Amino acid sequence: MPALNSQSSIFRWLILAVIFLMLLSSCQNQEPTSMPTSEKTPTEIAQTKQPELTATPEGISIAKIQAAAHISPYRGQEVNDVPGIVTVVDFDGFYMQSLVPDQNPDTSEGLFVFTEFVPSVRPGDEVRVDGTVEEMIPWGGYGNLSITQIRNPKVRVLSSGNDLPAPTIIGEGGRMPPTEIIDDDTNGFISEHVLFDPQNDGIDFYESLESMLVQVNNAVVVGPTNTYKEIVVLADMGANAGIRSPRGGIVIRENDYNPERIMLDDKFRETPFVNVGDFSEKPIIGVMDYDFGFYKVQVISDLDFVSGKLQAQSPLSPAEEGQLRIASYNVLNLSVIEPQRISRLGAQIVNQMGSPDILGLQEIQDDDGSVGQVAVSSDLTYQGIIDAILDAGGPQYAYADIDPIPGTDGGIPLGNIRQGFLYRVDRGLSLAAAPHGDAKTPVELSDNNGTPQLSLNPGRIDPRNPAFYSSRKPLVISFNYQGQPLFVINNHFNAKGEDRDLFGEFQPPILDSEIQRMGQAQIVHDFVAEILAINLDSRVVVLGDLNDFQFSNPIKLLMGDILQNLVLTLPEEERYAYNFEGNGQTLDHILVSDTMVEDLVSFDILHINSEFEYTARFSDHDPLIATFKMD
Repeated sequence: MPALNSQSSIFRWLILAVIFLMLLSSCQNQEPTSMPTSEKTPTEIAQTKQPELTATPEGISIAKIQAAAHISPYRGQEVNDVPGIVTVVDFDGFYMQSLVPDQNPDTSEGLFVFTEFVPSVRPGDEVRVDGTVEEMIPWGGYGNLSITQIRNPKVRVLSSGNDLPAPTIIGEGGRMPPTEIIDDDTNGFISEHVLFDPQNDGIDFYESLESMLVQVNNAVVVGPTNTYKEIVVLADMGANAGIRSPRGGIVIRENDYNPERIMLDDKFRETPFVNVGDFSEKPIIGVMDYDFGFYKVQVISDLDFVSGKLQAQSPLSPAEEGQLRIASYNVLNLSVIEPQRISRLGAQIVNQMGSPDILGLQEIQDDDGSVGQVAVSSDLTYQGIIDAILDAGGPQYAYADIDPIPGTDGGIPLGNIRQGFLYRVDRGLSLAAAPHGDAKTPVELSDNNGTPQLSLNPGRIDPRNPAFYSSRKPLVISFNYQGQPLFVINNHFNAKGEDRDLFGEFQPPILDSEIQRMGQAQIVHDFVAEILAINLDSRVVVLGDLNDFQFSNPIKLLMGDILQNLVLTLPEEERYAYNFEGNGQTLDHILVSDTMVEDLVSFDILHINSEFEYTARFSDHDPLIATFKMD
């Protein structure tokens, strides 16, 4: 018995020693310390058979884990002794970069280590990391690309205070980004695609820099500070970029969505309020990240931009006698509950737009905006605009619209956005005689001795058609102008929000929202065709926020061979009225029948909003203005 007791005691001491060693080892690992994450909830992409992992004494390099691909060949596998230098510390992990690059620019030398909680490592720490390689889809976002990272890590700090790796320059003196193609060799999910071509494809170029320190020299702003505090720039003052606008932006064209754009984000450094054309004389340094469908540089250096002194475009002088000016303007959820914006719009109409004779507005809300549930009418909002025009020294206007059925036309909940018209009563304009339409009744056309005539004025075109489900219905109005009929159709087609991202997982991006716009375009086209079938010389204007580009299928369908898009009369570098992620583009259009083309004097997109940071502008759209000679 004594021998047995002695043996049991020895075993107990051995067990305690093993436990002590395990605890000691765990203390050397990076364990959660505070602040549990709620922002990065990784969604792993489907697992496939992976190659066998063969560890070397020095450990698996970051470049081998990343590989020349969007998906790591080590996904789902344990890796050991991955060496690197900590470059940036986040609230739920840290970025590390290779000690010795592999000299292959196609393989990223950076990696994110997901610790779930604030790690205790610091930039400059030399570390070795064990853990599981995974492909994390940021925010669980549908259609996002994945980020290669290590999960459940064990981290050993070998030394501290080391120099950080030199950032990779994007642009002159470093790696030149593609300037035209985002991806041209995938037809489906990019994670299943074999060819990886960073020299040609923008989506592969930025993947090859994933989680690495990067540097942008002589950055010039092409996307002003937005509501998410993002800024979009070009390197090298845009020296190697695509089509630049005369005012400093960059403009899309068919099959060229400008992959050379670089987005700056504010995770680690506050971003300033900047406009298109502002520039940085200091290098901008950050780590290459990805979320919400776009590669982003999370800036770690201080941002200091110099003003490019961009001013609103010079105002237009009023139309001359015998001329008719027609404008289209998305006024961004405007309601009478915002008196300062109402006043600002009145001043813009008079002092910058030259007091158009007819103004088609989109995104007019009801009179209690998106904060109330009572109002449907927008009478007070229109009257507020008319009064603001008078206060700015402008002429007397009247208005016409149709209240929607509450909650059926999309837009911000409770806002009940709609299209409407302002028209001058001092310029010989009057409404053609017909009953005022309502939200449900479709307007019809009749032939009055060779003159097209509306059954309702204004009226809605086919409002119950499924193509307009949860979207705005076209509003047509018939004016008498100097004894001549004039038809204007005001539109706000469904938005592009359902479309896949340009830098998303599916290439080429699926344009899910286009189906509905195609239906809407067909209906409006057919209505115009009916007018012209009665009288081929009819003056017809189709305007509004059509939520698509001049080269898109819906706009081409709308045009057919009966309408001309005035946007196409501008040089390519001037075809923009909106800025999205740094891309100058136009979603707004004015299309006219052939007779109106013959009458055209001028067409302008007045750049007074889209190039300016979000707190300084009235709307996110610029107004479009066409002037005609009406003899």
